[in-house]
Amino acid sequence: MIPRYSRPDMVDIWSPESKFRIWFEIEAHACDALADLGVIPKEAAKTIWEKGGAATFDIDRIDEIERETKHDVIAFLTHLAEIVGPDARFVHQGMTSSDVLDTCFNVQLVKATDLLLADMDALLAAIKRRAFEHKNTVTIGRSHGIHAEPVTFGLKMAEAYAEFDRCKTRLINARAEIATCAISGAVGTFANIDPSVEEHVAKSMGLQAEPVSTQVIPRDRHAMYFATLGVIASSIERVATEIRHLQRTEVLEAEEFFSKGQKGSSAMPHKRNPVLTENLTGLARIVRMAVTPAMENVALWHERDISHSSVERMIGPDSTVTLDFALHRLTGVIDKLMVYPERMMGNMDRLGGLVHSQRILLALTQAGSSREDAYRLVQRNAMKVWNSYQVSGDSDVDFLTELLADEDVRKYLSEDDIKDRFDLGYHTKNVDAIFNRVFGES
Repeated sequence: MIPRYSRPDMVDIWSPESKFRIWFEIEAHACDALADLGVIPKEAAKTIWEKGGAATFDIDRIDEIERETKHDVIAFLTHLAEIVGPDARFVHQGMTSSDVLDTCFNVQLVKATDLLLADMDALLAAIKRRAFEHKNTVTIGRSHGIHAEPVTFGLKMAEAYAEFDRCKTRLINARAEIATCAISGAVGTFANIDPSVEEHVAKSMGLQAEPVSTQVIPRDRHAMYFATLGVIASSIERVATEIRHLQRTEVLEAEEFFSKGQKGSSAMPHKRNPVLTENLTGLARIVRMAVTPAMENVALWHERDISHSSVERMIGPDSTVTLDFALHRLTGVIDKLMVYPERMMGNMDRLGGLVHSQRILLALTQAGSSREDAYRLVQRNAMKVWNSYQVSGDSDVDFLTELLADEDVRKYLSEDDIKDRFDLGYHTKNVDAIFNRVFGES
């Protein structure tokens, strides 16, 4: 987590000040429940809220205590006692450190997820706008990186919209997965604290009580959460990679916005590089880097160990902060993306009409040719165009002309039959239907 790839609201969730404030709230809510049960005096619970709630926790002091105690929760409780006074002896009654740490971690993840969901909404809005803007902008579809058949740029955006809409659903589910609370004491048996305390704390913190928690909240929940972040990162990378390919000099069908005064290279003044999408590709790797450790955290020893702790202190902030930044950056890229319809059409025309080869193949079979013979006839004419393109980068041979001159093809298809198969509109006739599936009836 470094400032270059961080945004303040997400960073604040993981700050020591925010963490200790959440720790205090967990402890104070537990005191309220314990007071209701008669375990501790109600006045003590009130004092804890009044003095602790008004306090600004001294991070340096907590660190100083921890250097001696070698225990972060004890260091915090000791500092809290300095603030609250004698009534602090009622804090942490029947609880264990994991009750505080795990519940806090999940609160932080929930707060982080709410920011990520807002990011997702902004991204979806940007993608939707560009999808409808270029709904009928014809471009070439590519398979294996090679020209295939026409699509529209709007369909590319619609595909991204549907993908991130699925990501949003997964993120909502992941939020529910980790929105649990454990206040069950040592080894999770509630031996020294009533289960109603957990229910009260959970409700107060916007969580659900964990059904069974041993001494820690089960880490399969967190594994699913970080796996979801990894999938979202992969979707970001897919869109970023598509834009990077489209910006290549030989393609240049779309391009990142290049602002006034921006420089692309320290050595070559002509350069306009896809730096933002390259950056997004790298950031996606950082988010996915957390997935395997999160999976490995599931297998803890017996009722608990702390092998997961150091991992989560890193992957929690790093993954959410990085993904927050990446989603925001991708939204900006999409919003300002330069799209070049003329270039798209020019690139498609460079292959002299080969994009219509399947339509000719199908027409020949429907006219009585075997599929094998039809494929051979179409391919031999197509290769004349392809070979010409290989030499010059633009085909000097026209596919339509070659087909019209091929006597074997003309045995099956008339001139009008062949020309009718060169209609670009044929390939885009179902765009509205696809948009309705993705965005609903307009």
